[in-house]
Amino acid sequence: MEEKPAVIRKIIHVDMDAFYASVEQRDNPDLRGKPVAVGGSSKRGVVAAASYEARAFGVRSAMPSVTAQRQCPDLIFVKPRFEAYKAVSSQIREIFGRYTDLIQPLSLDEAYLDVTQDKQGVGSAVKIAKAIRAAIREETGLTASAGVSYNKFIAKLASDQNKPDGLCVILPEQGPGFVAGLPVRRFHGVGPRAAEKMAKLGVNTGAELAQKDEAWFARHFGSWGNYLFQAARGIDHRPVNANAVRKSIGAESTYFEDKRSEAELRDALEEIIDTVWDRIHRNQARGRTLVLKARYSDFRTITRSRTVGQMLTDRTAIAQLGHALLDQIMPVEMGVRLLGLTLSGLAEQRDVLPDSKPQAHFTFD
Repeated sequence: MEEKPAVIRKIIHVDMDAFYASVEQRDNPDLRGKPVAVGGSSKRGVVAAASYEARAFGVRSAMPSVTAQRQCPDLIFVKPRFEAYKAVSSQIREIFGRYTDLIQPLSLDEAYLDVTQDKQGVGSAVKIAKAIRAAIREETGLTASAGVSYNKFIAKLASDQNKPDGLCVILPEQGPGFVAGLPVRRFHGVGPRAAEKMAKLGVNTGAELAQKDEAWFARHFGSWGNYLFQAARGIDHRPVNANAVRKSIGAESTYFEDKRSEAELRDALEEIIDTVWDRIHRNQARGRTLVLKARYSDFRTITRSRTVGQMLTDRTAIAQLGHALLDQIMPVEMGVRLLGLTLSGLAEQRDVLPDSKPQAHFTFD
């Protein structure tokens, strides 16, 4: 197990509430109080973000637009305005910078902040979180939820606990108990298939996960098992990395029925492209290398990649290159059970931030 840090960190995870949709409702009064989806309404369209009014009908991000429209007939589709979202994100980042230099954005609408050093001498992580949320509301007209805790894993869980417009504080002595009461699906990184695998192994909650030893985790989850072993015990020693740069952005899908025909694979790839493009936009990412991954029914996995001279900055270029890579494996020799697409060789977009000295007598409360 990793060594425990000498000083207990004070971490805040800030997550904007329905960010894209909230910006649209703020800028267009006619949309306020109505179910709104940011994204394309075409047959191949995908929901990039949904307002809370839309979420009440089960509409969520990454959902096909046709499904969203079926679940909410009165749903209003709005084309995304990424420049507007980026501008608001910059405002929010400036607010963060008033309180700490250790900021690790995860996307345009969420970030980790390490406020242990207490830049303004506020003396309380909770007070800082409240001040940040108040400033965001006053200066952008939007709401944010925040989680305050002693590590990144729990802070991120906490920010989702009282959404929207909520605040949740988990003290160090409360961490293991808080995690124990959560379904494993809430754990960051545990997707539907991982949760399904755990359920088959008789594990559905953090408490049940914490009962397993390291050998069990290694046997069933390999190298990822170490993360799960510590997370189940409320442990996470990862620092907030202000200089963190994502090396790649991608998505993949595993299919219950193998894809065999070219039409099936083309349609499947288009769905993945929509998801990848949404993530690229959320992170304002640019890259030169696109990688296609395919896993056959016998579990043999192949990849095809291509690096281009200019940054891939629009969906059309990524889609064209993605289908060109798919051409290289056509016709498939057997069924495809997994398909994925990843943009790598990303351009660095983080600024190097200075260190500052820690402050004494600093508490969560």
